[in-house]
Amino acid sequence: MEIIKKPWFNSLEPAEILDAFGDIQPRPIACCNWASDYPYAPTASFRMFHNGEYLFVRYDVAEDCTAARVAEDNGEVWTDSCVEFFISTDDKGYYNFETNCIGKLLLGFRCKDKEPAMAPKSVLDSVKRFSSLPCSVFDERHDAQPWWLIIAIPASALFMHKFHSWDGIKAKANVYKCGDNLSKPHFLSWNPIHHPTPNFHLPEFFGTLELE
Repeated sequence: MEIIKKPWFNSLEPAEILDAFGDIQPRPIACCNWASDYPYAPTASFRMFHNGEYLFVRYDVAEDCTAARVAEDNGEVWTDSCVEFFISTDDKGYYNFETNCIGKLLLGFRCKDKEPAMAPKSVLDSVKRFSSLPCSVFDERHDAQPWWLIIAIPASALFMHKFHSWDGIKAKANVYKCGDNLSKPHFLSWNPIHHPTPNFHLPEFFGTLELE
């Protein structure tokens, strides 16, 4: 998948970011890889563009139940209504950007057979997050209110590397929607995953990203 560059775009205002996504085609997060055990599949999609400094990722979600119980960064956000972006720029490992629906972020760098390196506060704070939902935590609700979430990832947030720009980066990636502790748990992906049980940490099933 090609990610276009908008070099003229230099805003971190949510309304202006939303407008900048207007001509970006949404991609479905619709692979229900474990449908026999987890048949529920909310409607979810993502879009991306970059401006060199930031990679902007927008998620749009419509689900039957939504929860945001995790109040801190690097918490167990995957147990909430959660969207995730995993990216690998080489064969050394991959980064997992996991964000609950109110913008709490878990970010780590993972290598096979090693403990993950978790992002320090300075890196977490550099990743900007904007949600259509209020920022306060809430227990599961069933009002079926669609929501969107945007994360703006600076190239420097790939903290185990030394990137200063997103220009021309070729990477492997996958995008997910999950909610492990919701009353309707689900595990959806952009690129299909061929594994017997739910597991997003399988870079062999990542798709390709090429950033302009």
